[in-house]
Amino acid sequence: MSIALREGERLDDLMKSGRLIIQNEQEFCFSMDSVLIAHFPILKRKFKVLDLGTGTGVIPLLIADEVESICAVELNSRMAETARRNVELNNLAEKITVIEGDYRQHREIFRAESFDVVIANPPYVPVKDGDSNKIQGIARARHEFTATLEDVVTAARFALKFHGSFCMIHLAARLTEIVDALHRHQFEMKRLQIIQPKIGRNANLIMIEAVVGANAGSLKILPPLVVHELDGSYTPEIKKIYGL
Repeated sequence: MSIALREGERLDDLMKSGRLIIQNEQEFCFSMDSVLIAHFPILKRKFKVLDLGTGTGVIPLLIADEVESICAVELNSRMAETARRNVELNNLAEKITVIEGDYRQHREIFRAESFDVVIANPPYVPVKDGDSNKIQGIARARHEFTATLEDVVTAARFALKFHGSFCMIHLAARLTEIVDALHRHQFEMKRLQIIQPKIGRNANLIMIEAVVGANAGSLKILPPLVVHELDGSYTPEIKKIYGL
C-alpha cells in the first residue's frame, strides 16, 4: 500500500495484527501510557467501546480485534484527522468511528448509557494559577487545559450502561481524588494496578477499572507492573505487552 506522509509525519509499526499508525512529530505522539491502558480492560466481542481523547487513534487500533465497535472522540482537529487516516490505513472504517468533538459536551456527542466500556488516557496534571503561560507545546497535552479529572469521569458515567466498566490510566499521586470522583458518579473501583518505573521505585502511574452501580468491596489489587529492569531494559511483562 502506498502511504502519503505529510511534513513532520512518520509511520510506526504497532506490532499488532500488522497495523501501522501515522503520527506527526510536531503534535503529541502516543506514549507507553496508551499502550498499557489498551491492554488493561477485560473485553468481549459484543462490546461497544468509547475512547475519550483518542489522539491519533492508537487505543482503537490496538483493541479493534477484540470488540464489536469503537467510538473515538478527539478535540484537536489535526489529530482527529490523523486518527481517521489511521482508521482508513488499517481498513477499520466499519469498526472504528472517529468523532471530532469535546467530550465535556458529551450530551451532544453520544447517547447516554450506550457503551459497555469507556477507556481514557486523559490529561494528568492540574493547571495551577499562574502556570498557564509557562506550559507550552507538547507539554500542554499532559495538563488539564481541555479536560479535568471531573470532566472525564462525568463523560464516562454518561456514556456507560449500568454495570459498564470505566478503565483509566492516571497519576498514582491523585488516587484519592480519583476515588472521590468515581464515588460521586456511581462508580465502584474493581481493579487497581500500580505502575513502577523500576523495581524499588515509587509508583508513578495507576490503572483502574471502575464499574457503574457495583457493590462496594471486592477490589482486586493486581501485582505491580514494573516498566524497566535496573539496567534500563524493558521487563518481560512490558515486552509481552509490546509483542517483543
